Amino acid sequence: MPADRSKLDFTPRTTGSVMGFPAHEGRPEAIGEVHARPRPPIEAPRVLIQLAFMTEGGSSVDHAVLAELSRRLGIAAPERQARHHALKWGQGALRWERHTEFSTYLWEGPLEQGPVDSPFGNGFSPPGTVISGIRLEIRKWTPENEKLIAAFDPASLSYSLVENGKAGIATDFHQDGDGLTRILVLDRGMSPSRIGALSQRLIDIENYRTLAMLGLPMAQSLSARVRRIEDRLAEITREMKVPETRDSEALLADLTELAAELEADAAASLYRFGASRAYNGIVEERLHALAEEAVPGYETWLGFLQRRVAPAMRTCRSVEERQANLSRKLTRATQLLRTWVDVEVERQNRDLLASMNNRARLQLRLQQTVEGLSVAAISYYVVGLVGYLAKATSLFGTVVKPELVTAAAVPVAILLVWWTVRRIRHSHDDGAKTPPAGE
Repeated sequence: MPADRSKLDFTPRTTGSVMGFPAHEGRPEAIGEVHARPRPPIEAPRVLIQLAFMTEGGSSVDHAVLAELSRRLGIAAPERQARHHALKWGQGALRWERHTEFSTYLWEGPLEQGPVDSPFGNGFSPPGTVISGIRLEIRKWTPENEKLIAAFDPASLSYSLVENGKAGIATDFHQDGDGLTRILVLDRGMSPSRIGALSQRLIDIENYRTLAMLGLPMAQSLSARVRRIEDRLAEITREMKVPETRDSEALLADLTELAAELEADAAASLYRFGASRAYNGIVEERLHALAEEAVPGYETWLGFLQRRVAPAMRTCRSVEERQANLSRKLTRATQLLRTWVDVEVERQNRDLLASMNNRARLQLRLQQTVEGLSVAAISYYVVGLVGYLAKATSLFGTVVKPELVTAAAVPVAILLVWWTVRRIRHSHDDGAKTPPAGE
């Protein structure tokens, strides 16, 4: 074992220690996550106003907003890597929390009849667009406050008992004139810590319910596009069944274009549909954690949201499943069409090779014909030369009939020329069969 472990690349960076032993670098974050969202104790009467902003610009935008608010209060701004921050504001407190794609600003203060001294005034610079706004009022359970339930829309009013009957929660999931969803909590003897926990749970339900529903508009717009691709795929498969009029290359190009369009839509909706499923799961967890007791004549939060949100989530899942099934169908159709195209190409290659064989055969026959003619022509010239030489022997006193010499030279010349031509052709054939160097 080397003495200097700091030089080992695989050695993790440790932070702190446990009983003198080095701790893993991720231990503080893993332990601190349990306490990352503290639930402050709240005493009734109190009002909570929360705004959730979509922060596509990242944490730097939130940090700029918090830095400005801290400057106005004369306190230090939070660190850039912080995900939670709290500061006192007037008679209340402002709590900020950073999430994956949104951030929340929760102001908790006294419940008054007059204007609320919240930080969301003219000097507040929002970090993005508002996705959720909530006004949660916590009041003592008195006959007078119980009458406030009648101010909600009875068509969508959800009212139930929680915390073993120590509290009543009511809302109609509508927005008031300021665009805030109003929630009423009637307290009948809860501790401040339980009020804080219940308030956080109700706020989470409204926030994540809204975020989960963001997948519905995308699913509705994609549904028409998926239907169009399905119809076009059906037309292409019908055309594939008719060999007489089938244009495989054109159909393959259409299938490739449809597959590219479908995959682009699936990639664009992958995050939104996945986020909707995750947010809906959080809503269901929070609703079941409420352990509601039904009030006669009223609907519970769980019953109302399951009736309204569940169909939207099924729509998102349906579109996502249709995209996956359609992608598999397009893949199978493309593979089948490619097989036909490959068969047609092989058939064309076979016909081309057969044509080349015929041409080579004709060329060989023509070569053999030319070869025979060349033997005759060369032999004719050779015999002519021999005839001239025979006639020239008379100059030396030798009497030889040129006709006899010429006639005798004819078969000899033909055999010699034929043998020479064959040797030349065989040498060319051997050179063609010899593989080049390096093979």
